[in-house]
Amino acid sequence: MPTVLVTGGAGFIGSHLCERLLKEGNRVICVDNLITGKEENISHLSNNPDFKFIQHDVSKYVDIEEDLDFILHFASPASPIDYQLYPIQTLKVGSLGTHNTLGLAKAKGARFLLASTSEIYGDPLVSPQKEDYWGNVNCVGPRGVYDESKRFAEAITLAYHRTHKIDTKIVRIFNTHGPRMRKDDGRAVPNFINQALKGEPLTVFGDGSQTRSFCYVSDLIDGIYKLMLSNTNEPVNIGNPRELSILESAKLILSLTRSRSQIIYKDLPVDDPKVRRPDITKARKELSWQPKVSLEEGLKKTIEWFKNGGK
Repeated sequence: MPTVLVTGGAGFIGSHLCERLLKEGNRVICVDNLITGKEENISHLSNNPDFKFIQHDVSKYVDIEEDLDFILHFASPASPIDYQLYPIQTLKVGSLGTHNTLGLAKAKGARFLLASTSEIYGDPLVSPQKEDYWGNVNCVGPRGVYDESKRFAEAITLAYHRTHKIDTKIVRIFNTHGPRMRKDDGRAVPNFINQALKGEPLTVFGDGSQTRSFCYVSDLIDGIYKLMLSNTNEPVNIGNPRELSILESAKLILSLTRSRSQIIYKDLPVDDPKVRRPDITKARKELSWQPKVSLEEGLKKTIEWFKNGGK
């Protein structure tokens, strides 16, 4: 039975990843310091003999006695609210945390997968974004702590691959939604859903013309799992290429929730990307992956989860 270490495993994406890995017959060690993750995200796994939780900050030395076959590094604040609240921790987990887990992968002879992000493209000047685009990032802006932590993480991951011959993978995750998102996450989908369900005005920043591409979490996890088992070492975009404006997404959520909430407009945050759409040609070709869940179907599932109080 392969043993997989998942850092950030109590987070939104990490917890779904732990579930999938257990389902596929792996033993899972979940490590999380619970800054933004929640123990209730993995509480249903606690009675599984093949699951183990360790509360630890991977920015500090990581010591795992067991043999490891895979290390999946997903630890990091990921929403603008979170990484602006925890800027130093974000930089440390992207740099020191990645260094520590790569060192562990080297010591254990484990395959390593880094969770990177579409944010490494910054406010892109090209669309859709392909993996060979170098990005347009303001390294000293308020979003720079997250963007640069991930850009550094990618650089050191490939340095370990080239220097120490570690089998490394890099997934660039685009906007994802689904159960276990926090309602105070600060991102568009949970904000709009919770405002709509409460009958509050939906807050759109700027004029709402900025675009996003929303992928349902089960599709994302499927892409990550296929990447983990693949032979590719270069970064791969995983996301849904269907692009719509923030205003269109707000109106869609109003329709799906049958809410009578109004839409209000506020100033656009600094460095907020104007376009975001993945080119998934590489994922289709190298992983035989593409999203299966439609935006409407995924949003209905996400809305239902929030309706049920996050259960």
